[in-house]
Amino acid sequence: MIEIENLTVQFGGVRPIDALTVRLDQPIVGLIGPNGAGKTTLLNVLSGFVAPVSGTVRVDGQDVTRSGTHRRIAMGLRRTFQTDQIADDLTLWENVMAIADHAGIRSAEERIREVGRAIDFVGLTRRIHRKGQALSTEERHLAEIAKAVVGRPRLVMLDEPGAGMSLAESSHLEQVLKGIPDYCGAQLFLIDHDVELIAACCMQTMVLDFGRLLAVGPTAEVLEKPEVRRAYLGTYEMQAA
Repeated sequence: MIEIENLTVQFGGVRPIDALTVRLDQPIVGLIGPNGAGKTTLLNVLSGFVAPVSGTVRVDGQDVTRSGTHRRIAMGLRRTFQTDQIADDLTLWENVMAIADHAGIRSAEERIREVGRAIDFVGLTRRIHRKGQALSTEERHLAEIAKAVVGRPRLVMLDEPGAGMSLAESSHLEQVLKGIPDYCGAQLFLIDHDVELIAACCMQTMVLDFGRLLAVGPTAEVLEKPEVRRAYLGTYEMQAA
């Protein structure tokens, strides 16, 4: 569970997050909003890359507001980035193992087992020995998810995992995302511009608009709110009409 209270982030005279208070308590939570709404800034705060000027962030009741990135990783907070972090000169196995080495898994035997499970979970077992540079866009995104779920995380935060995927690839991604809570027990916090993916996966969705909370609640209800459609879903509404 993520609890955010009166959170403010300021860069000079700009406040990408402005007095945000929200409680996110469902297994899969979505975050949407127009460009510049503060979505990635919020993810950076949750993962420890940006420090707020005020407010608190709690994960499962534990205050992480001032914890560094390494401390959060040790606590089980994981994230992906809009630009994948797959090393081209390493195999898929080596890319995932590099994360397992820092995930608090003590024995070599357990690391090997957990890496194999994570790769199998995302459907890339046949790509284990393929170098990062030879992986497709879909495979690189899935490899990032494998890195995020290895080692029993508590919170998995994914930033645009569906970017650049075809319809068929997005269908497989949807199944992987839905399976994360059962696979490793983690809450999934998902940012994506694909509203259909958000609608299919997320039990609860929040909407940011210029750093402020526009709406939060059950996903279907949030996506039907007129203020949400005006701020963000015009294109989606036309597609769905």
